[in-house]
Amino acid sequence: MTEERVPCVEGLFSEKDGVATLHGSRCTGCGTPYFPKSEACHNPDCSESKMEDADFGGKGVLWSYSVADFPPPPPHIYDEPFTPYAMGVVDMECGLRLIGQLVDKAEDVKVDANVELLIDTLYHKDGKAFTSWKFKQL
Repeated sequence: MTEERVPCVEGLFSEKDGVATLHGSRCTGCGTPYFPKSEACHNPDCSESKMEDADFGGKGVLWSYSVADFPPPPPHIYDEPFTPYAMGVVDMECGLRLIGQLVDKAEDVKVDANVELLIDTLYHKDGKAFTSWKFKQL
C-alpha cells in the first residue's frame, strides 16, 4: 500500500509527473520574483508594483549551506531516529534565492554544485508522508 503524500503547507508548491513547482508571484514592472507570494513589490528600484501569480521550478546553484547535526526543537517534527541534513541557499535560474533542505548526505554537499528542485518527504505522521520542497545535487 502506498502512503498518502500531503504538502506540509497547502498551496505553496505542487508536483506533477515528478516536476516540482513553487507557487509565488512576480512584479510585472521590474520582474522581481517572490516566494511565497507577495502582495507588493519590495524592490527599491521598482517604479511600479504590479504583482501577478507566477510558478517557479527547475535548477539552480548552491550558494551556501549549513549542516543541522542535532534535532530541531519543538514544535518542529522529524522522523526518528534523527539524521543530520544540509540546509542550503540556492540561486535559482528563475531569479529566486531559496532556502531548502538538500536530499544529499550532508558530507557530500558542495558549494557551487548544480542542484534541482524537487518535492520530497519532510516527515511522517498519522500514516501520511508530509512533503516540502528540497534540492538535489546533479
